[in-house]
Amino acid sequence: MNETKPYQVIGTRPIRHDGVDKVTGRAVYGADVQLPGLLHGRILRSPYAHALIRSIDVKPALAVPGVAAVVTAHDLPEPGNRIAELGEGAINLRHLSCNTLARDKVLYKGHAVAAVAAVSAHVAEEALALIKVDYQPLHPVIDVQTAMRDGAPILHEDLVTESLAGMSGPNGNGKLTNVAKHFQFKLGDPAQGFAGAAVVVERSFKTATVHQGYIEPHNATAQWNADGTVTVWCSTQGAFTVRAQLAELLQLPISRIKVVPTEIGGGFGGKIRVYLEPVAAALSRKAGRPVKVLMNRAEVFEGTGPTPGSFLRVKMGADKGGRLTAAEAYLAYEAGAFPGSPVGAGAMCVFACYDIPNVFIDGYDVVVNKPATSAYRAPGATNAAFAVESVVDEICERLQLDPLDFRLENAAREGTRRADGPVNPRIGMVETVEAAKAHPHYNAPLQGPNRGRGVASGFWFNIGLKSSATVSVNADGTVNLVEGSTDIGGTRTSLAMQLAEVLGLRAEDVRPVVGDTDMVGYTDVTGGSRVTFATGWAVYEAGQDIKRQLSARAAQIWDVKPEDVSYDGGVLTCRTDPAKRFTFKELAGKLHATGGTIVGQASVDPPGAGGAFATHIVDVEVDPDTGKVTILRYTAVQDCGRAIHPSYVEGQIQGGAVQGIGWALNEEYVYNDKGVMTNASFLDYRMPTSLDLPMIDAVIVEVPNPGHPYGVRGVGEVPIVPPPGAIANAIYRAVGVRMPELPMSPGRVLREVLTSKR
Repeated sequence: MNETKPYQVIGTRPIRHDGVDKVTGRAVYGADVQLPGLLHGRILRSPYAHALIRSIDVKPALAVPGVAAVVTAHDLPEPGNRIAELGEGAINLRHLSCNTLARDKVLYKGHAVAAVAAVSAHVAEEALALIKVDYQPLHPVIDVQTAMRDGAPILHEDLVTESLAGMSGPNGNGKLTNVAKHFQFKLGDPAQGFAGAAVVVERSFKTATVHQGYIEPHNATAQWNADGTVTVWCSTQGAFTVRAQLAELLQLPISRIKVVPTEIGGGFGGKIRVYLEPVAAALSRKAGRPVKVLMNRAEVFEGTGPTPGSFLRVKMGADKGGRLTAAEAYLAYEAGAFPGSPVGAGAMCVFACYDIPNVFIDGYDVVVNKPATSAYRAPGATNAAFAVESVVDEICERLQLDPLDFRLENAAREGTRRADGPVNPRIGMVETVEAAKAHPHYNAPLQGPNRGRGVASGFWFNIGLKSSATVSVNADGTVNLVEGSTDIGGTRTSLAMQLAEVLGLRAEDVRPVVGDTDMVGYTDVTGGSRVTFATGWAVYEAGQDIKRQLSARAAQIWDVKPEDVSYDGGVLTCRTDPAKRFTFKELAGKLHATGGTIVGQASVDPPGAGGAFATHIVDVEVDPDTGKVTILRYTAVQDCGRAIHPSYVEGQIQGGAVQGIGWALNEEYVYNDKGVMTNASFLDYRMPTSLDLPMIDAVIVEVPNPGHPYGVRGVGEVPIVPPPGAIANAIYRAVGVRMPELPMSPGRVLREVLTSKR
């Protein structure tokens, strides 16, 4: 890392490279794709949350004029009960296929059952209504605690619990179960730690299912070509991940599939798993024409992956001096219809902000009759932090300690070991708490009745994974960058800036493009806070490749050895004759006369992603008559390692905090007793708007990550983690009630306030 020499590009705020296209409407999103002979696809979805499929009759739909094809699950190959690594984690291919189109059973209301391609969307919808599905309704189970009980309706007839003891039924009795996985982490001796505690607090918490709330609905356009190759255009967080999923579901070699990522109108983890892409491809194969399939908003809510509802129990103890001695957590997360909740990630994050010598964590992955869960910004961590930060605040109150002083005393540091195994490298938890404590917000008076101030911290571990980049030098002294990471939050520019820093150019001299799966080397998903870190590393290495080649060209011109050429700030100088020098632009103009174009490239799989920490402060006012919580002031402090483009970093922090505020106060899936979501629209699913929020003060702390050449840490996920805990603590300071359930909507807050007065 460059700790002394000032950066020329990193830390500045250039205009984003894709800005003009997006503000003028030229940017192409998935729904904008138009091909000759395009057909329009629509999907028939189950009206039941849990039912057997006795039969499907598609003949009436095929008889409708203008209908070109109808598909069901039987038009997709049976993938078998195999596990594959296809994104941010392993997935069972049969589950992925059955989620795309249900085979023998529907497992949530909105589960896709059949699809139609026709000359227009209206004709397709008319045909859908004629498809006859004979269902045998079953009792649904939509709550994690209910699903774990003996006698609960069973979703999968072949599901057994994966546990430390291997594959077995619950408690080893071989019975069918809804518990897909049970695991434990342990550090030290928790019983001894609690025995030495002066204060022990144990509380239970519940969180509701919430959605990522991206603006753009899912979409996919597929063209199955006459030569047996398939091209798919879609809004996705990972073109290579879509390609891998399609290869497995369609049983095609990856070389016969090309995925073209269009611009994406938000994802936050919800656009990694395929939903429409295999269906569009199957329809195109049958129809012999390209097919576009779109979702409406209700389908997005009911048919794609939200974050899990959960039940948590947290117990923590501290001695008289305020030092944490032990902690236990019980985490039961809803996986939705198929196994795979982020409970593992939640367990990794639950106590990660603190240095606790004795820890026990018990985790459960549980299937319920809801859509299969997907990632949502630090998946699993927000649920866990809500519980832990609430308990920490109660301990501080009992010991009469300032909550930030308590966090400083117990903060995780370099060398602290998490219960799941990793030992922290250089991290910034302490620095975020110190910055929060020194901030004017924390020290400002808060006056008026029913007002309170709360704080909370949060952690996300970040990931590295694989990335590739290719850089070519243009004769005019600019460079073209082709990289494989979908740009959701401005990463084209953050990558271009790192390349510009390496080469000594302006950010504007780099022309970044997100390539399709045929244009650039394998690159993992845009998720896990990995792009600026990992793809940035690939860009850095590709830049070093360019520097080596340019030095060799200069040496050729000067008739010296390449090691006799220095490269500094975009200027090449001969060490043995300093009068000989080229600027980058000058040498670029001579490339065609000295051997041709220079292309640099790199593929990386970097370790050392480094964890990210945040500490938030919030002031609230609670209306005692209605229970409505108003956010008065919000400050989010975060260690970003190195802020490549501070404006983008601030935007990520503010956006994550807003989503966490929505999760805390209003957002939830509301189900009736039949497992039907009753608020599947933005009218009834209450997300915060600019009218609900104050300006959010984003404070950037920079503790450089030793695992990256520029000290980068991922920034996009940890800001969603602290808000529910901070707001819950502020509500307590305002009206004296502890909130055990999310969202803390007006009705719930009012109920707790009224109960406390009885």
